[in-house]
Amino acid sequence: MAKSSFKMEHPLERRQAEAARIREKYPDRIPVIVERAEKSDVPEIDKKKYLVPADLTVGQFVYVVRKRIKLSPEKAIFIFVKNILPPTEPLSVSDIRATPDDGTKVRISFKGVPGSYSEDAALKAYPNCETVPCGDFEDAFKAVELWLADKVIIPIENTSGGSIHRNYDLLLRHRLHIVGEVQLAINFCLLALPGVKAEYLERVLSHPQALDLSDTFLTKLSLARVSVDDAAGAAQYVASNGLYNAGVIASPRAAEIYGLNVLAERIQDDSEIISRYLILARDPIISRADKPFKTSIVFTLDEGPGVLFKALAVFALRDINLTKIESRPQRNRPLRVVDDSNTGTAKYFDYLFYIDFEASMAEPRAQTALQHLQPKVKVLLSKVYYLVYLFLCLPCNIEIILLLRA
Repeated sequence: MAKSSFKMEHPLERRQAEAARIREKYPDRIPVIVERAEKSDVPEIDKKKYLVPADLTVGQFVYVVRKRIKLSPEKAIFIFVKNILPPTEPLSVSDIRATPDDGTKVRISFKGVPGSYSEDAALKAYPNCETVPCGDFEDAFKAVELWLADKVIIPIENTSGGSIHRNYDLLLRHRLHIVGEVQLAINFCLLALPGVKAEYLERVLSHPQALDLSDTFLTKLSLARVSVDDAAGAAQYVASNGLYNAGVIASPRAAEIYGLNVLAERIQDDSEIISRYLILARDPIISRADKPFKTSIVFTLDEGPGVLFKALAVFALRDINLTKIESRPQRNRPLRVVDDSNTGTAKYFDYLFYIDFEASMAEPRAQTALQHLQPKVKVLLSKVYYLVYLFLCLPCNIEIILLLRA
């Protein structure tokens, strides 16, 4: 009811017009209310406890809170979640919808122009979706936050280049929720204008990773390599400027969109390159126990022998398979100083740990594992909203601090 009421009172055209007005007023396209909060001391005006129903999404909850305190849309609301308690019963079951509630096409934002591999991944996950091109990954996230898109799709890792750390940072910085995953087999193709043969080319344009992963093929052609930010954007550039001496490494669909010929397919050194993409939305999904789910968590640990082993043991003891373990130093606190009277002062990297495991949050074993994990881990308060997002659709008591800013 809350979600339908919101859409009735704030139709898509009105939300888009408001977003356009903000972008025009602030041409650097910063997230206005967030940056205002980060640059100033936001007063705390209310502190209450709520019982969150299992079927109330975060977006609906924020809407209800706004109505209760009669907060105008012009004021920003910042919600920090504290004191998350372990669930007392399994989650309720609901279907994961591929389209919005009003029957319109789901809108997926992505980085790049039409024909990019990210758009290919979006169309694989949602064949009938409406794609929303964005200038960079940051804009793709903001498109969802500003209601210009329903979901965002981002590459998170591939079998040749490994993890994309920049996008892990975005996961922590933005308050969106992982709702899906798609894997895409990458086909690097050499493209050129119609009538142009490979021997006529003098240079090739593409993303740096595409150039690196096609090194053997490009070395044989003795082509100069030009790095660009977007492979599909390079195809668009070559086609629009009629560059007969330039080739592009991009997807077959980019060739189709921009009227280029495919001179060679699968030119990458590794014949099988698989990229993994995450799909994020404003509201979390409710897990189901009757179908496979993958869960992602992020945490940090105190320094000490065996602390990581103890954290991972909560999954092993419950036969929960870990599909990914990633660690990297915290950007805002890279080093930790430890004073040991025996060895003197020592400096350690302060790491964030990213873990994916195969279990649904509707399963008691997963709920118990995370319940036992909580005392062993340390969570940064500034990140707690996202780090514990998996719990937000559980029936639990949470302490809400409402921070309002004009």
